[in-house]
Amino acid sequence: MNHATYTIKGMHCASCAQNVERTVGKLAGVQSANVNLATERLTVDYQPETTSLDQMAEAVKGIGFELVKPEKQEIFAIKGMSCASCAAKIEQATRKLPGVASANVNLATEQLSIDYDHQTLTANEIIQAVQEAGYQASKLVNQDKEALKAEKLAEIKQMWQRFWFSALFTIPLLYLSMGEMIGLPLPAVIAPMHAPKIFVSLQLLLTLPVLYFGRKFYLVGFKLLFKGHPNMDSLVALGTSAAFIYSLVGTLAVYQGNTAFSMHLYYESAAVILTLITLGKTFEAISKGKTSEAIKELLALAPKKAVVIKDGKEKLVDIAQVQVGDILLVKPGEKIPVDGKIIEGQSSVDESMLTGESLPVTKKIGDTVIGASLNKTGSFQFAATKVGEDTTLAQIVQLVEEAQGSKAPIAKLADQVSAVFVPIVMILALLAGLAWLIFGHTGLVFALTIMISVLVIACPCALGLATPTAIMVGTGKGAQLGILFKNGEALETAQAVDTIVLDKTGTITKGHPELRELVTFTSMSKEEMLYLAASVEKRSEHPLAQAILHAASQAEIVLGKAQAVDTLTGQGIQATVDHHQVLLGNERFMQVNSIATEAHQATVNRLASQGNTVMYVAVDQQLVGVLAVSDPIKASSPQAIQALQKLGLEVIMLTGDNEQTAKAIAKQAGIQQVISQVLPDQKAQVIQQLQAKGKKVAMVGDGINDAPALVQAEVGIAIGTGTDIAIEAGDIVLMRGDLQGVVASLRLSKATMRNIKENLFWAFAYNVLGIPVAMGILHLFGGPLLNPMLAGAAMSFSSVSVLLNALRLKRFKA
Repeated sequence: MNHATYTIKGMHCASCAQNVERTVGKLAGVQSANVNLATERLTVDYQPETTSLDQMAEAVKGIGFELVKPEKQEIFAIKGMSCASCAAKIEQATRKLPGVASANVNLATEQLSIDYDHQTLTANEIIQAVQEAGYQASKLVNQDKEALKAEKLAEIKQMWQRFWFSALFTIPLLYLSMGEMIGLPLPAVIAPMHAPKIFVSLQLLLTLPVLYFGRKFYLVGFKLLFKGHPNMDSLVALGTSAAFIYSLVGTLAVYQGNTAFSMHLYYESAAVILTLITLGKTFEAISKGKTSEAIKELLALAPKKAVVIKDGKEKLVDIAQVQVGDILLVKPGEKIPVDGKIIEGQSSVDESMLTGESLPVTKKIGDTVIGASLNKTGSFQFAATKVGEDTTLAQIVQLVEEAQGSKAPIAKLADQVSAVFVPIVMILALLAGLAWLIFGHTGLVFALTIMISVLVIACPCALGLATPTAIMVGTGKGAQLGILFKNGEALETAQAVDTIVLDKTGTITKGHPELRELVTFTSMSKEEMLYLAASVEKRSEHPLAQAILHAASQAEIVLGKAQAVDTLTGQGIQATVDHHQVLLGNERFMQVNSIATEAHQATVNRLASQGNTVMYVAVDQQLVGVLAVSDPIKASSPQAIQALQKLGLEVIMLTGDNEQTAKAIAKQAGIQQVISQVLPDQKAQVIQQLQAKGKKVAMVGDGINDAPALVQAEVGIAIGTGTDIAIEAGDIVLMRGDLQGVVASLRLSKATMRNIKENLFWAFAYNVLGIPVAMGILHLFGGPLLNPMLAGAAMSFSSVSVLLNALRLKRFKA
């Protein structure tokens, strides 16, 4: 049960507070909800498994208020984890803390991502809670990342040393204990038949160093076992301890004269198990490092130095010293240090490392340049607009890191299993051993072999790594292709969509309309009509307005002053210019203002059939002409739309254009379904109507007016060249400005989810098959018995195989 406090905005009276209380209180999993009107805070006790913070926020929003979510997510580095059970224990420990909205542990990155109310809880209290669960936590800030990377490399080096030293003693021990069984010669001076005491003493002496090198398994495993939170280390510690203690008792028996015991020792099992698991953990650590290589590659893109121009002189400085407003110089072949705007010179810039677009982009004065992209041809100077953590590269890295730290819904099943897995395995091992001892009549040695095998083969590591490793590689690969998944949920949901809704302007089309034709219906000249239309649109930011203004500029028309400007969203604009009332808009706008258009329908139809957006111009309540504005489709759009259709998706174009114009553009793009004449504030309603029919919808858009629809859709895909608001609203951000990224993102989502399902299948199958075999099911029917050493090897292989399977995603091609 979570106890948390959140700020509520928009309340004015006791009735407001009661409404919020009642609404939140009705949600499933909410035990109590209390609102303090004076402090404007909601205190709630709820089950995070049943009700999420997002659901509460949505419910509060539905009645007209705003639940302010906790401060930005914080990351803690976690030490001491060895399996999914560890991750589950830390999540349980932190989710119980007051003020925690969500807590997710990523076993692959060994990090805790936690959202919490900073007024209710402190970072030190989180660290303390993790410590009480048996692990170490430290707050992770950007400066720590390099140190953490170096620490990981040092840890892998240490693990290799542990393995080689362990193997140095394990190999002769294995030869000593098993050599004679397979016909290998053994000197009489140490042979069990001639010198049993020397034989067992040597085995003990060779085993002790291996136990020392593997002491971490015991220090962590038993510590957590006594705390009531057993993990994989606990299973290994119990299994190898049982083998060692039994062998030690046997050694004492040999010293006392019972030489038959010398052939029934398990020293080699304990040593081999520890050595193989150390090797498996080393491979696991190396593979984990490879899953986050995309982040390393992105970080490596940023140059370390920059040339700043001050007082007319060039000065080479560290990138950290660059400030907003500084003037920087970039020469051919150099990387652009930070984001900015060109103020002098021009060049072609290779932005493929960030956008995935292979062709260089021409940049001139006034154009934006992105930090870490490569300057190809000319030199230029630019003013820094974003530095440090505000640069595009830094934002991408942060977005990818957050996505890699998040969990996909499919991970819940593995989490639930992992949370109870280790205690169940311990019970099964004990029951299996007792069952063979009582009913099998096979003696203590056989029962002990069964117990050790069950303890060692059963490991939830593979379960815990199945989802996060695939998400890490998938999101990292996406970043390399210019596709940014904001979280694991977006990555999972994208593969399930069956309907793609495409905004027209800036998504299918270039988003830069041009005035194609101007037709007058009266004695008014074309120049005069353009003068009036452009004067009215002077203050508008609408793409169609920009086309008219550009045409007026090209004709060198000096614009007049527009007064009493009034805009009707989605219909048109009116103003007074030179004492004339001018109306400019679509047919609906003319009808609202009682201006007849029927007489000129043939002209309008002709222009619309050519894919133009037709804008009517009326002066002093008389229709004087029309402007035909066309926004050409992007060259890549038809091919991308065809690829989406081949994936079995229903593709729909959404636009505010009239039906005839919309159909003409859709035909050029290869789209059969069109929803036209949609006002900007109606786009989200269209998505809702499609969802009501049972469709899983992905919305693709780039404008401010697309944001509500992006949020409403199951998956919002924002074109990264669009507005910040659209990018913020999207679940997936495409750094390139074309629809090929949509195809690639959906294919990558499908590939990642297929990989996760494969990982989970093999992780579950391994345990479902391995544990019964270790319990002696095959032996019961005359089959072989699983040797504890083979169980240790199999356990290590299961985790490594899951990681290697996840790494196959790196070969994904867009």
